[in-house]
Amino acid sequence: MDGFAAVDFGFAREVLQRGIAALYLIAFVSTLNQFRALLGEHGLLPAPELLAWAGSSPRARRLLRPTLFLRVRYTDRRLAALCIAGIVVSAALAAGLPQLAPPWVPMACFLLLWLGYMSISSIGQTFYGFGWEMLLLEAGFLAAFLGSASQPPPTVIIVLFWWLVIRLEFGAGMIKIRGGREWRDLTALMYHHETQPMPGPLSRQAHLLPRWFHRLEVIGNHVAQLGAPWLLLAPILGLWIPGASTGSANWPAIVGAAGAAVVIATQLWLVLTGNFAWLNWATIVIAFSAVGIPTGAPRPAATIPPWTIDGLSLPWFVVTSAVAVLYAWLSVPAVRNLFSRSQAMNASFNRWQLANAYGAFGTVTKERIEIVVEGTMQQEADPDPHAGEWREYGFRGKPGELHRIPGLFAPYHLRLDWLMWFLPLGRMHEDWFAMLLVRLLEADAPTLRLLRHDPFAGERPHQVRAVAYRYRFTTRAQHRESGRVWIRDRRRVVVRPLSLGDG
Repeated sequence: MDGFAAVDFGFAREVLQRGIAALYLIAFVSTLNQFRALLGEHGLLPAPELLAWAGSSPRARRLLRPTLFLRVRYTDRRLAALCIAGIVVSAALAAGLPQLAPPWVPMACFLLLWLGYMSISSIGQTFYGFGWEMLLLEAGFLAAFLGSASQPPPTVIIVLFWWLVIRLEFGAGMIKIRGGREWRDLTALMYHHETQPMPGPLSRQAHLLPRWFHRLEVIGNHVAQLGAPWLLLAPILGLWIPGASTGSANWPAIVGAAGAAVVIATQLWLVLTGNFAWLNWATIVIAFSAVGIPTGAPRPAATIPPWTIDGLSLPWFVVTSAVAVLYAWLSVPAVRNLFSRSQAMNASFNRWQLANAYGAFGTVTKERIEIVVEGTMQQEADPDPHAGEWREYGFRGKPGELHRIPGLFAPYHLRLDWLMWFLPLGRMHEDWFAMLLVRLLEADAPTLRLLRHDPFAGERPHQVRAVAYRYRFTTRAQHRESGRVWIRDRRRVVVRPLSLGDG
């Protein structure tokens, strides 16, 4: 790092720009495949109804975050067109093509992605109510000001990425310390691998590791989230200590990269043992902002008249400095939140979702309760909940069939499967779930495409219901004996048999 230009962080810029663009590509593909069935004109929570409410009064309009669909009437075709445009732009950025032009070109591309995806997430309601949506938006906004190959990365923007890592990781660490006792008595990971929203292929093996290993996992998590992120700031200290950043042993850069390595290693373990959409991959990409690789190139000479500053053109220097000042002002609520006893998790303090607060899993559930949706061709409900021929609908990611090994889906986001996990946590009466049951009774093709298995092959069942089970991973002995991945018990009907005639 050399004054206003982060001359050793060209590789970090490449990872940031291409990685964030790749995540936008996945987000737009995920939206193209799922939004219309979940939130489209005939979705479970139709976005046009939300937009009609927002347009009913100026106050309602202000409560909705910025979206192009307040100015352009929403249709499923326009949503698809926006997604396809986002896919094309993000693919070009991931390939590095706009970065070959002056910095204004990648800036415009990333800002288009940011505004386009914000237009989607703002009307996504509960299906887009996840912290990684805000994280992707904020990362995309900052990536717009990293510049292009014609100039070194601006120091202030690299530092803002470090600040993002600190809010993301330290915020999550403080949420845990202030949250459930299991994070303080080091037992949280004895439950988490089994009860997390969407286990992965290795989650069962991770769950079966010794208790002492799970305690070490929690300690490692605390180190990675509460301590390591602050090491990323070491290169800034190196600017103030004479001789610290010169020579072969550039210890500030080494310390910063070490902090990033701890964060990255922890996130890779989470990638291996779970499915958290693009949260872990986004954290990995952003942490690379602290990986500086000395190039040995001399510091760019100033031109006369001085239209460049440390290799940055004067207009670009002014723009990036203005972004830094803006972020300093927007970050005041985030700083207060980090050190507040009533710390908010995954909260935005402005309509544009910049300088947000992050965090996850302040408490860990001790049991896994799964809602299994079943259907039958029976005309009348049997009063005995265990009687009758009921067939289960299969979901793509959430546990269901006992022999099936959980799949690896991240960074792709299976939105319906994720929300199914929240139902037993006091959210059984969500409107979207009631509408899901209606769509299954109708054998609605777009809804059925969200599932892995339709037991009626496109025919309409006469009734559907929801049954709650407790799921647990099998032990090694149970798995050898039965070949099952899960065992389940405590069966209870939580939504009585319903038919279309029930209204």
